[in-house]
Amino acid sequence: MRLATLTCGGDCPGLNAVIRGIVRTASSEYGSTVVGYLDGWSGLLKDRRIDLYDDAFIDSILLRGGTILGTGRLHPDKFKAGLDTIKRNLDDAGIDALIAIGGEGTLKGAKWLSDNGVHVVGVPKTIDNDVAATDYTFGFDTAVSVATDAIDRLHTTAESHNRILIVEVMGRHVGWIALHAGMAGGAHYTVIPEEPFDIAEICKAMERRFQMGEKYGIIVVAEGAVPKEGTMDAGLGEEDEFGHVTFNGMGQIIADEIKNRLGYDVRTTVLGHIQRGGTPTAYDRVLATRYGINAARAAHEGKFDTCVALHGEDIELVSLESAVAHLKQVPESRYRSARTMFG
Repeated sequence: MRLATLTCGGDCPGLNAVIRGIVRTASSEYGSTVVGYLDGWSGLLKDRRIDLYDDAFIDSILLRGGTILGTGRLHPDKFKAGLDTIKRNLDDAGIDALIAIGGEGTLKGAKWLSDNGVHVVGVPKTIDNDVAATDYTFGFDTAVSVATDAIDRLHTTAESHNRILIVEVMGRHVGWIALHAGMAGGAHYTVIPEEPFDIAEICKAMERRFQMGEKYGIIVVAEGAVPKEGTMDAGLGEEDEFGHVTFNGMGQIIADEIKNRLGYDVRTTVLGHIQRGGTPTAYDRVLATRYGINAARAAHEGKFDTCVALHGEDIELVSLESAVAHLKQVPESRYRSARTMFG
């Protein structure tokens, strides 16, 4: 059998571990070969591919962040218009099945290819942990660890200078990184997209800290957080070609509002792509490797139109349709539990 794989969307710690798991499993268990398409769907359209061998190089990539195949995004219209080209390129390369590694958008593309006759197995990838069909996605643990380390460090400087420090983390539509990092790092308030915030409540919590002698505060803000209607002005930016809103820096908007209302010294740290980069944690390496192993096995067993998923301690297969049915958002009960630690 001859497999192909590619990585799409944003880079994510653990991608190389998945690739390694696919290649080594295909080779050692089935004697199969693997092709890697470069730079995501665009590489598949342009037939830019390399052979991946079970050698010392593949063995070494476990420790590396990013992806050796490169990644990128392709507009859905261009992707769908290239169906015939995609099929021809796969046929020319002798590909029996494609393993697509990516987030919600990638898995939707994989589902569309499957509906149009391509043998596809999906691997969920996102630091946001927003794929509903799986308990956790690899990359999430690394992102939370990076954010938590930053919060730990900011506690001391905030306390030394009697400041309120805003830490803006990734989370366009969901607040899993903010929720976990805020709780792990002992933040005094956490703001997530699922629960519109009231700036007056945040100010009250910070003012109470200062009145009680705790002369500093840490607030974690997910980039996609929004205020309650009518509470403050925080206009959104324009949409890019993929329909993603370009954010105006909600962390800084909240910081400015607190400073204007309370007069405290407020500073903002935006972690941005730091959360995506670097060496994956041990948890993410193990999860990503298990995803790669099980995706390769699913392809060899002819279990197409599926996606690997973590359920409890087990890796199972779910339908691609269920994998992209909806985003996994933070439940209100989880946020309510976190609120117990605010202030």
